[in-house]
Amino acid sequence: MTDPITSKTLILSDLHITDDGDTLIDLDPMARLTQVMTHALDHHADAERLVLLGDLTHHGKSAQYKRLKPLLDSCPIPISLTMGNHDNRRNAAEVLGTAHFDGGFAQSAWTHDETLFLLIDSIDEDNLVVRHAGWLCGDRLAWVEKQITWTKPKRIVAMLHHPPLDTGFDGMDAINLRNGDALLDVLQAANVPVHLICGHVHRTISGQVRGMPFSILKSTCHQMPMQLGNPSSALSVDEPGAYSILLTTKDQIILHSEDVFDAPAAVAHDTHSA
Repeated sequence: MTDPITSKTLILSDLHITDDGDTLIDLDPMARLTQVMTHALDHHADAERLVLLGDLTHHGKSAQYKRLKPLLDSCPIPISLTMGNHDNRRNAAEVLGTAHFDGGFAQSAWTHDETLFLLIDSIDEDNLVVRHAGWLCGDRLAWVEKQITWTKPKRIVAMLHHPPLDTGFDGMDAINLRNGDALLDVLQAANVPVHLICGHVHRTISGQVRGMPFSILKSTCHQMPMQLGNPSSALSVDEPGAYSILLTTKDQIILHSEDVFDAPAAVAHDTHSA
């Protein structure tokens, strides 16, 4: 590359680990996650960090986090994680450790070459209005503002489980980040380029909101079928699990999505020489 890569981050979203022996649409989330994580680490051993973008488990039970923990402990690179609407903060902290938490929330921030990476906890465990929807309380919004003020970055990568925007999937849009405008206000006020990365929808989606580009990622297990306008938030289809590779250069933010199939990976051929 003429603009050399300065950082590489692996992102896995919507793991949905179940109890031992349980499946989701006849899929074993732990087997899928192991396959995806192995592929990611085998092919990108030079990554500096692995980010887990929420919905680590399907029911937020301690037993489910205990099933996940050995795989995470075996990871050779640092892990940063946040919560999704299927998670439970208390159980996650007790099993996975409080090092992943800041101010009681599963959130963290780091910088690289004047890029601020924000991993934001968007779950509303009180479910005060809409079950499974996201919410950022005043403390979390203040935390985002504080990180921006402290670091004075030249650009921001903001990652969270719930998208602060609509996607055209009516059922999922009904349970997105309910106060998404409040987050967008804070990010816009930084007056630097921002890229949003979210999970929750189980599908690769990209676009822009208020001029800020966004990317929504696939699940490591099961995906959302292309049924725009469907009012259900429980649609799932057996398509390959996936992970994403986030690259930064001096002037760019690049996000790749990689599907992981059961069959051996295809071999690349040079079609121009044929």
